[in-house]
Amino acid sequence: MPSDMFGSSEPPDEALPEPPPSEGPDLFGEAPAPPPPAPPAPLVTAPTPYRVLARKYRPQTFDDLIGQEALVRTLRNAFEQDRVAHAYLLTGVRGVGKTTTARIVARALNCVGPDGKGGPTVDPCGVCPECRDILVDRHPDVIELDAASNNGVEDVREIREQVRFRPSRARFKVYILDEVHMLSSAAFNALLKTLEEPPPAVVFLFATTELRKVPATILSRCQTFHLRRVPQALLSDHFASIAAKEGVTLEPEALAMIARAADGSVRDGLSLLDQAIALADSAHAVATATVRDMLGLAGRDLVFDMMEALVAADITRTLEVLGAAHERGADPAVVLADLADLTHTLTRLVAVPGLAQDPSLPEAERTRGAALAQKLDIPALTRLWQMLLKGLGEFTDAVDRRATAEMILIRLAYAAALPPPGEILKRLEQSGAVPARPPAAPSGGGGGLRAIAGGGAAAMAIAADPVAEEAPSTFAAPRSFRDVVALASGRAPLLHALLVQSVHPVSFAEGRIELRPRPEAPRDLAAQLSAMLLEATGKRWTISLSNAEGEATLLEQGRSLAADQHQSAREHPLVQAILAVFPNATIGPVRDERLDAYGLLAEAQAEMEAGLTDMPDFAPPDASGAWDEDAPITDE
Repeated sequence: MPSDMFGSSEPPDEALPEPPPSEGPDLFGEAPAPPPPAPPAPLVTAPTPYRVLARKYRPQTFDDLIGQEALVRTLRNAFEQDRVAHAYLLTGVRGVGKTTTARIVARALNCVGPDGKGGPTVDPCGVCPECRDILVDRHPDVIELDAASNNGVEDVREIREQVRFRPSRARFKVYILDEVHMLSSAAFNALLKTLEEPPPAVVFLFATTELRKVPATILSRCQTFHLRRVPQALLSDHFASIAAKEGVTLEPEALAMIARAADGSVRDGLSLLDQAIALADSAHAVATATVRDMLGLAGRDLVFDMMEALVAADITRTLEVLGAAHERGADPAVVLADLADLTHTLTRLVAVPGLAQDPSLPEAERTRGAALAQKLDIPALTRLWQMLLKGLGEFTDAVDRRATAEMILIRLAYAAALPPPGEILKRLEQSGAVPARPPAAPSGGGGGLRAIAGGGAAAMAIAADPVAEEAPSTFAAPRSFRDVVALASGRAPLLHALLVQSVHPVSFAEGRIELRPRPEAPRDLAAQLSAMLLEATGKRWTISLSNAEGEATLLEQGRSLAADQHQSAREHPLVQAILAVFPNATIGPVRDERLDAYGLLAEAQAEMEAGLTDMPDFAPPDASGAWDEDAPITDE
């Protein structure tokens, strides 16, 4: 470093330290210059939090509500005619606009217009202080409560105290109670009087998804509106318009999938749409495959492939299709639910073939669905539907969902290979396993029995064709003990029950009855019976009590005959052949329409002694009402 003339060194200019700030005047008496101002800090703005689509596009006016034309029309008329009720109850499934409608009504009641001079209007302005505060949920006179967490009687008592005071600034004080069915019984009772006679400036708006849980006393004090599920086509159009506003495009099939998964709920659909938009590619487009994977669907093509394999009873192909759906990430339970939905569609196409030309049906349903419907009939589809519903219930406790789905599909394919019940009977006859049956009796004739399959198992119910029989109540003069019992049925119910269950008939003659009562019968049974017969026939009857054994009670006789008929049905060759094919099948109760109200045939004792209670032949399955083709026969 260079030295000066005194041999000292000085640092370069850039190394000179800054002089300390002067605290007083300088040498010339002037105040020191103020220090230069510090540079301004950079302006940092907080990012605007993201608002989900369900909140961003929540309806603000009645015109924004979709799918609720009847509700909007009624409320518009009520405002125009100045007939706004003091209590409304809005019901419907989740996400259809119940709470949103209540908020719109609150704004319509309290809107004062842009100039501050307006009155209640069906089209709130949205710019006045009342509308703005209600929109952001900070208006002091619009109180929104969740009845699920404010469901006690103390909460309702607080409301009753509040309604005594006039609104602080608005025209009406509005109470919105969401999920009102969650109120306790005591809370409902505490609300009744206030709800029936509220102050003139108070309006109650209730919303619930469980209308049946709301007491009738509350319903009678409210005007109830049922908000409908929004149709799928309308949801698809609504979601397409919102996606366009967000700058995202979705394929039509993707929109249809979201609308179908929404199940009529706008909010649920918007939540799914929000999720789908988050999966958009660099071109801001969402493909159908992306939505299918997001929802865990198998794809309509795979569902049709699976249905075609099931109809053909091709178990190998069915499991291959399930494996392909599993590789796509489809939930096995959702696959079976889609299969049930397709079964419903095919059943409609079979029942109403003209639906195949309905343009609202997807292309796959109108082409492949119509072709499948021509191969199926209602009994087969009904059997498939019942087995699918039962299979879906097995997923509740399933440990391995794919294994559960495979077992269900194997059962479905196996059942598809089984012939219908009528074909089984024909094959059994042709093989000689059962004797050939005589021709069916004419319609209305007697003697023919019919077999009806029902339930999940092959339950056989035997029923005889009716024979002419006079109603017991028309007897003027009893000719048997059973006629006496029937005479008591419409006159003395308690006596009738005693005669059926607690009396053994010993002998009967006109004007005289001998019987043996059981120990539980009352002591004045004979007097009761004698008085009833005197009133019914106008003649005096002698009622004698005996220690003789007598016959069985009517109840015992009916049970004995039912057991004999059940055993005869089991021993019938046709039933034996069916049990051989379905070893786990059961025989249901035997129904014989020739039996009276006590389960006995006319002259039953004589017929039993003569051996006339053997089972007659079955009518052929093609006879009228002979076989219920819709009822499945399964080996469970």
